[in-house]
Amino acid sequence: MLRALTLAFAQLSDPRVRRVVWIGVFASALAYALLAGGTAWALSATPLTGYAWVDGIIDLLGGVGVLLVAWLLFPATVGTVSSFFLDEVVERVEARHYPGLPAPRHSGWLIELATALRFLLLVIAVNLLALPLYFAAPGLNLIVFYTINGYLLGREYFEMVAHRRLDRAQVRALRRARPLKPFLAGVAIAFLSSIPFVNLLVPVVASAFMVHVLQSMSAPLAAGRTTVIRR
Repeated sequence: MLRALTLAFAQLSDPRVRRVVWIGVFASALAYALLAGGTAWALSATPLTGYAWVDGIIDLLGGVGVLLVAWLLFPATVGTVSSFFLDEVVERVEARHYPGLPAPRHSGWLIELATALRFLLLVIAVNLLALPLYFAAPGLNLIVFYTINGYLLGREYFEMVAHRRLDRAQVRALRRARPLKPFLAGVAIAFLSSIPFVNLLVPVVASAFMVHVLQSMSAPLAAGRTTVIRR
């Protein structure tokens, strides 16, 4: 697992991979600017009590609350924005480390869009439901956060990479047969997502990381299907 993560970070030396990073950074910065500006405008333009000092406190607390929720949902948001460019990252990793693989399967962009939006909505819903636990005793909130997002992110990135090589039934069977690796990889991705500045690299690094995780697993495949390499 550590070797796979090291190889994923080393993939950042590829100029085409770094291009995807910059697209993600720009999109994330734009999303945060729009969020912060829209929130500030909405709060300042809507006096709730008529008392300036009370409205000022409400504006401050509202702004802090929005930024907190945005930080909690950052892994899913950045992943969704970058998901349309991650195929290129996976291709570069496979070309560099697994050149013997046959041509991958490709999904239509509408399917990829629907999958990305479904995942984003799922993560938002689950994290909002778990929000009270995030304000629980220190330590417990971290366990809950990394467990929930580790499972969701591990599943999302694993399925994104695996669907290029396997059909849905095979992906589901492989993940159920070897659930620990995708989950632990997801926890590592969630942890990296919570580190400022490092989280800007997460979609790209996570995609490269999961390619190596997938190739370290195996599944019984029907004749003529793509083979997953055991390393």
